[in-house]
Amino acid sequence: MIAGVDGMPGGWLVALVSGTDVRWAFAASAAEVVSLTADCDAVAVDIPMGLPETGWRACELAAREFLGPARSSVFLAPPRPVLVARTYPEACELARRTHGKAVSKQLWHILDRIRDWDGVLSPRLQERVVEAHPECSFRTIGAVDSTKKTGRGIGQRLALLDTWLDAGAAFADLPAAARFDDALDALAVAWTARRWAARAALVFGGEQDARGLAMRIVR
Repeated sequence: MIAGVDGMPGGWLVALVSGTDVRWAFAASAAEVVSLTADCDAVAVDIPMGLPETGWRACELAAREFLGPARSSVFLAPPRPVLVARTYPEACELARRTHGKAVSKQLWHILDRIRDWDGVLSPRLQERVVEAHPECSFRTIGAVDSTKKTGRGIGQRLALLDTWLDAGAAFADLPAAARFDDALDALAVAWTARRWAARAALVFGGEQDARGLAMRIVR
């Protein structure tokens, strides 16, 4: 069994995949995700893992280059000192001190999620739990030329998911509180988790941060 994890309102949406069967679960925290997926061979999560002291992570720059026109979907992770911020102005000031640029509002809105995962990660856990980016996963499966906010883009992504599971059946059992695009992303990174378990995944980056955590994006 493998799992793909994406953020949803109030926590994390977990797609647990065994063969072509999908079971959904909700977790309120990263620690709950780790507990829920303890029996999984691999878990892929759409969240930055491993943070630089300053500057940008090589994995995100490589992912942006890979995505081309869709590069804006990759948020640049903050330097580790920003994690202590409790207000947006404070986060911007800390970021400016370390690499001269404020954090975006989009990044600020997921800073709690990054902090949540940073609190549970260890180099040993990263042997099984890896960072993935849904758009990198989709474009590794096959061609995508439209955003998931369009009918064409949704159709393309469903067709790609159908190459390895029954996407229609999977979404029929989606929890009522889960958003469709979060479920798309969870299944996309689950595909990457399957590749990681099979030792067939491609990797952007891979250097270690000051805590020994790998800074990489798996696809």
